[in-house]
Amino acid sequence: MSVQAPIKRLTAPDIAAKKGVEPIVSLTAYHAHTAAIADKYCDFLLVGDSLGMVMHGYETTVPVPLELMIMHGRAVTRGARRALVVVDMPFGSYEESPQVAFRNAARVMKETDCGAIKLEGGTRMAETIRYLVDRGIPVMAHIGLTPQSINVLGGFKAQGRSQDQWAALEADAIAVAEAGAFSVVLEAIAEPLAARISKAIGIPTIGIGASSACDGQILVMEDMLGLSPRVPKFVKEFGKVGALIESAIKGYADEVKARTFPAAEHTYAMRAESGTAAPATSKGGVAKKP
Repeated sequence: MSVQAPIKRLTAPDIAAKKGVEPIVSLTAYHAHTAAIADKYCDFLLVGDSLGMVMHGYETTVPVPLELMIMHGRAVTRGARRALVVVDMPFGSYEESPQVAFRNAARVMKETDCGAIKLEGGTRMAETIRYLVDRGIPVMAHIGLTPQSINVLGGFKAQGRSQDQWAALEADAIAVAEAGAFSVVLEAIAEPLAARISKAIGIPTIGIGASSACDGQILVMEDMLGLSPRVPKFVKEFGKVGALIESAIKGYADEVKARTFPAAEHTYAMRAESGTAAPATSKGGVAKKP
């Protein structure tokens, strides 16, 4: 009996082992075709709950349901072949207790075939991280600006810009590392603190708005491609895909209105019936006028 060859993906330990060796490259991904492109260049792909805002029009990530994360997670794992796929645990799916977190995280991993999950929170989530890791679920932590806590934080505000915030954020980083997280996202954290945390803990720090002092970087793919109407200060647009898409759509609309699309080369000709000669056609397959 033949057995399907397994896909050799990077694992959570592979990502952890890159600390101090080489910078870690990552992006968000929400669907199979962009995952397949990013897979060539990224060490891990994050199916972020930012998909709620980017793809589904939510104002924040808070309303995103578990089922939506699973659906997009399946798509990304089908598109990627090499990169580790990490799926965000959405708000309300893990905070209640370690047991609830395990039940939902196990479902995510079983139904998406991802290699790890990510959850937000530092010291307060250390017990849950340890519980998951002890039961075979690799965890990426996330501290600093935690978007699921936006209603408590009072907005998308950078963290660690005053030294009176440093002790709590450092404690968060140490707590998740000691609990067994294989890496930690530092979001919107002032550069001196990000550098300090990166040196203080033994797991990779993945920066998003936390400077090049981190062990790796992640951005929302649509932001760096120029597809988002507004982007945070820390985003660099590496492409202008939004403008290209608009130009292409305008060209399509113009040609439809002018009846120049579809042209002959986009049109199917009639097949010749048995016993009758097929009408002469042009190179594009449309019958010539007599």
